[in-house]
Amino acid sequence: MDRCVVLVDAGYLLGAAASLLAGEPARPRITVDHAALIQALRERAEADTGCDLLRIYWFDGAPDRVPQPEHRRLRVMPRVTVRLGALTRSDGRWAQKGVDAAMHAELTELARNRACADIVLVTGDGDLLPGLMSAKEHGVAVHLWAVQAADGDYNQSEDLVAEADERRVLDRAWITRAVRVNEAPAPGSAPRVTRPEIAAILSAPHAETSATPSRTAPREPAPAGKNGTAPTEEPACEPEDRDDAVPAAKGVPTPKDLASLGRPVPPPATATLRWSSDRGWVDRGGPEESPEISALPMLSQLTTAEQRWADREEDITAVGGDPFEVGQVFARRWAERLAGPAPLQQLSGEYPRIPHRIDGELLRYAARFGLLTHKDDQIDEQDRYAIRAGFWREVDGRTGAERTS
Repeated sequence: MDRCVVLVDAGYLLGAAASLLAGEPARPRITVDHAALIQALRERAEADTGCDLLRIYWFDGAPDRVPQPEHRRLRVMPRVTVRLGALTRSDGRWAQKGVDAAMHAELTELARNRACADIVLVTGDGDLLPGLMSAKEHGVAVHLWAVQAADGDYNQSEDLVAEADERRVLDRAWITRAVRVNEAPAPGSAPRVTRPEIAAILSAPHAETSATPSRTAPREPAPAGKNGTAPTEEPACEPEDRDDAVPAAKGVPTPKDLASLGRPVPPPATATLRWSSDRGWVDRGGPEESPEISALPMLSQLTTAEQRWADREEDITAVGGDPFEVGQVFARRWAERLAGPAPLQQLSGEYPRIPHRIDGELLRYAARFGLLTHKDDQIDEQDRYAIRAGFWREVDGRTGAERTS
C-alpha cells in the first residue's frame, strides 16, 4: 500500500516544543493551533515519504482517559484518530500511563497488516524500539522525527535514532507555525481575555458601584419564604455555589455581582433563599428570580429522546469542546426547541444573568467536554465566563440584541 501513517506522541511533541519555546516542558506554557499542526504534519509526511496520508494517530494522556477539549477538537478532524492513555499525578507531577504500550501495539499492527508503506514516528521514547524493529521486519520504512532540542540537549533515545530508516528534525521555524508561547500573567492580574464577548462580561461594573440602570424593569422582590428549598432540577454542585470555589481575580465581577446589576437590594426577609450543594445547604445571595423567569423551560424539558440521541452524536463527532463553542451549541439547541420567540426575548432581557436552572444545566453540559479542573472538580472561572459568553452570543444573534462593554 503506497500510503503513510503518522504516530504522534503528544507528550513528547508538545513537551519538547514547550522546552524549545518557553524554556520548560510545561504544556500550559504554550498555545497550540491544532488544525495548523495537523495540516503541517500531513504536508511534511506526504512530502518526506512520497505517499498519500492514510491517517494521523494522536497518542496522549488524560485523567481517567476522559477526552479533554483539545482531544475533542482533534478527533473531529479528518484523518485524525485520538488514542488516550491515563494521566496520573505522583509526587506533584503528572505522568502518562499506557501511551507507549498503545503506540507500540498500533505500530506493530499496522506493519503486520501491511496497512501502509511508511510510518512516521514523532517520539523520543526508547520503549518503542521493539515495535520499530518489528515494523521494519514487515517491510515498512520507519521515519523518526525529533523536535529541535533546547540549548543543545538531546531529547530522543539514541537506540531509537540508530534503528530508524530516515530521520528529520522539526526546527523552531516549523514548530512556531502552530505553537506560540503564552505570556505569563502578572501576579494578581485579571484573566487573559481573547474574545470581546467575554471582555464585555468581565468589564461589567460591580453592583455596589454601578450607576447605570438595568435595561430590564425592576421587579418586586419575591415574597418571604418562597422557594425555601431547592428545586429538584438544581445542579448538586454548581461551581459558584461551592464553599471552596476559586475566588475571582481582583477587580473581576463574580456571577453573583452580575446577577444584581442595577437592581434594587431587596429588603430583609424572614426566610433565606438557600440552594443545595455537595456540602449541604448554602446561602445564595442576590435577588430572587421572578416567577416568569423561573418558569422558563430547561433544555432537557424541550428535548425528545430522538433529539437527545442526535445531540449526543453531534457532541461526539462535531463539537470540539472549546468553552465558547459549548455555550453556543447549548443556546442554539435551547432556542430552536422553544415553542415561540417570547421566551427567547424574555431571556435576552436578563443579560448578563442566565436563569439559575438553565445556567446549572449549561454548566453540567459543559462538564461533559472535560472542562472540569482536576483539583476541585469545578469548571475553571475563565472557562465559565467563556461558556456564558458563547451562550449570549447565540442568543443575541437570534434576538438582534447589541451589547456594549
